[in-house]
Amino acid sequence: MSKPTENRLWGGRFTGASDPLMDLYNASLPYDKIMYDADLTGTKVYTEGLSKLGLITGDELSEIHRGLEIIRDEWKNGKFEEKAGDEDIHTANERRLGEIIGKHIAGKVHTGRSRNDQVATDMRIYVRETLTKLVQFLGDFIKSILKRAETEIDVLMPGYTHLQRAQPIRWAHWLSSYATYFTEDYKRLKQILERVNQSPLGAGALAGHPYGMDREFLAAGLGFNGVIGNSLVAVSDRDFVVETLFWSSLFMNHISRFSEDLIIYSTAEFGFIQLADAYSTGSSLMPQKKNPDSLELLRGKSGRVFGSLAGFLMSLKSIPSTYNKDMQEDKEPLFDAMTTVEHSILIATGVILTLKIKKDNMQGALTMDMLATDLADYLVRKGVPFRETHHISGECVRKAEEDNLSGIDQLSFEQFQNIDARFDEDVKDVFDFEVSVERRTATGGTAKSAVQKQLASLAAQLD
Repeated sequence: MSKPTENRLWGGRFTGASDPLMDLYNASLPYDKIMYDADLTGTKVYTEGLSKLGLITGDELSEIHRGLEIIRDEWKNGKFEEKAGDEDIHTANERRLGEIIGKHIAGKVHTGRSRNDQVATDMRIYVRETLTKLVQFLGDFIKSILKRAETEIDVLMPGYTHLQRAQPIRWAHWLSSYATYFTEDYKRLKQILERVNQSPLGAGALAGHPYGMDREFLAAGLGFNGVIGNSLVAVSDRDFVVETLFWSSLFMNHISRFSEDLIIYSTAEFGFIQLADAYSTGSSLMPQKKNPDSLELLRGKSGRVFGSLAGFLMSLKSIPSTYNKDMQEDKEPLFDAMTTVEHSILIATGVILTLKIKKDNMQGALTMDMLATDLADYLVRKGVPFRETHHISGECVRKAEEDNLSGIDQLSFEQFQNIDARFDEDVKDVFDFEVSVERRTATGGTAKSAVQKQLASLAAQLD
């Protein structure tokens, strides 16, 4: 059954009824009600602006504010009653305000305001508050990685390229690598917050406010850093949504790679780490299994966030200037991505705080062939060109394999001499993993001093 339009905010122009399916298709309240607090706060400050212009009285302003706080309390306590005709959070709140204080006063709150600048304001407040929370959570996550790196800095493990053992590194160096990725995410997030925190309120439908609203007053009252300088842009800009979704996608890419490494390290074949029971599950068939479900979900949910970005970009790409209904499609992907990212940060923090490392397995995975580069470097220090030393070191690896030796360290001094006469007795000093990592003292390296510098630098960037 079709519904009349006279009770709609926009119904005066229309005499026909809406298709019920169109009502459902058009409605956004099921998901945009998450912004109830931002919407109420926006209306509270906006009506202060109307009062400043003399468009509502002081008594009316007090009544409006009283009603808004009642509505806020209803939402907060799950007592708000949604009704047919509540298209969105704005419609629902204004309808309820009329029920509480009377339509003769509630009908004034929208003076000079459009849902176009109202929803843009609500969205920016919501995103600002959500990203502010994520800054805190992400900072705590990074600190948990840094703390772990500091306490386990003496543990050595293989570093990999192409998933092949490459060179010995510190476990703390691996931790520092992801702390570096996440710290860059942290800094990007704070930069995005600055761009999000600009006020569209007072731009009207698109052309600007007809009563000379003090937009700077509204911005200050809502905690914005300034106003969007063009009214057309104010109502239709969704770059902040795209940028937030892009940031979320990049962060989840880092989380996915972080998870993939830990999944590999948790296998029996590697046996470098063991996840806490709180972040694992078992098998319904195989009692011996301990599955890294938390990490697999972190990896899998990255695709969900990537999809939100791609989907909204497709919705946005061909929209003509100013507000169009397509923009309603910004909310579901944004809200879903924000929830996913928040939960992902908290889960990842729990994982890193509770996992156990198997130091002996890590260090036991180090093999002498991983010091082939160190062998080449040994000859470099004796004045041999690196391109030549690389070939000589390769000859040593080949000879050890040919003789079925356990590693290049098992070659005799005579064998080294036969390969190249420039080897001296001190060649045996090369074959020490701790010595190898401690040679990497340059900024960013895996020597203890270099890793400690990295950790201190990363910690300082979180202040």
